[in-house]
Amino acid sequence: MFARALEMLQRRDGGRILAGLIGKLGSIELAEEALQDAFTAALERWPVDGVPMNPAAWLTTVAQRRGLDRLRYERRRPQAGAEVLAALADPGADATPYAADSAHFDLPDERLRLIFTCCHPALAPASQVALALHTLCGLTTREIARAFVEPEATTAQKLVRAKAKIARAGIPYEVPPADALPARLAAVLAVVYFLFNEGYTAAAGETLVRPDLCVEAVRLARAISELMPGQAEAHGLLALLLFHDSRRTARVDSSGALVPLEEQDRAQWRRPLIDEARVLLERAIAQRAAGPYQLQAAIAALHAEARRAADTDWVQIAGLYGRLLRLQPSPVVELNAAVAYALAFSLEEGLRWIEAIEARGVIEKYHLLHAARADLLRRQGQRDAARACYASALERTGNQAERRYLAARIAALV
Repeated sequence: MFARALEMLQRRDGGRILAGLIGKLGSIELAEEALQDAFTAALERWPVDGVPMNPAAWLTTVAQRRGLDRLRYERRRPQAGAEVLAALADPGADATPYAADSAHFDLPDERLRLIFTCCHPALAPASQVALALHTLCGLTTREIARAFVEPEATTAQKLVRAKAKIARAGIPYEVPPADALPARLAAVLAVVYFLFNEGYTAAAGETLVRPDLCVEAVRLARAISELMPGQAEAHGLLALLLFHDSRRTARVDSSGALVPLEEQDRAQWRRPLIDEARVLLERAIAQRAAGPYQLQAAIAALHAEARRAADTDWVQIAGLYGRLLRLQPSPVVELNAAVAYALAFSLEEGLRWIEAIEARGVIEKYHLLHAARADLLRRQGQRDAARACYASALERTGNQAERRYLAARIAALV
């Protein structure tokens, strides 16, 4: 019972507790070790003493004490900025020097401050994002791997290498100066984007949505938008998240199964969020610095404007996906572009495009590839082929809400 309670607590509050510990102790590795010690202590003490009134605060206090004890024992202190510059090992051609003597910006939000800190340019961009998602946002290796559409082992190695480089190079865990924030913005926005995605469609579990992650991602995106009003992509990301969040409650039926976009009750969409997102998107577009989040927000806006699924402007959406694919080429973006093209122009050509994507084998294990193909085959009337593709999608997802939806699709085609 206590182990299960601690597992739930770690999933809900572990990222927040760890973020605070890293800020206090100045070391990711030390904070992780201290938090693990605290969980071990809880397993020993709670069955005897009972669960404390505030379990998260208990864990935080114990972890801080363990971490400070280790600091005293090992006499470890974060290196000064000048020493780190000399110690950095192979930071990469795109790395920018850490200006330790610059004025530090007073970031008002603790977690956002730590995310900017974690996205250090001495690390590869993907490693920055993965590390922040894992250490500060509490996502598991499996959830991060799903976000990157890569094997879990690849993500695990990415995290190990990032932590090793931090330790080897003595990279300081401290808030970057104000002039370093724009260089870190792309990675920070990606962290918030992936955090929302995991909340919007959980990688596993009984429920489709994890509202706590959605709310936290929107909060962080709003803080970034207010902090950096001159950054169009910050407004674009917030607009995108608000467009999607407006549909959150309409995405599951009474049984908890996923409801696809075209079948959702649009009266349940939260119009105030859509209106706010439109204003933000217009503000971003006015800055004439087009980026991936703005394009995705524009696509979401077209869905929001359609009173019925049949009114969706798929021609415009296909055009926007074409631009997005040129700006941010990836198999997942290409898959979305293929679906949009199929619904705008030709199911047959869209299916051929998806088959070509699948043949490359890069995202063959991505369940939405098979679900998208199944949906287009269903629209064509190819029931047996559609059923087989739905079954392939069912095998590749661990989310029970998605599994219920896919099973229902299969049953309807029998």
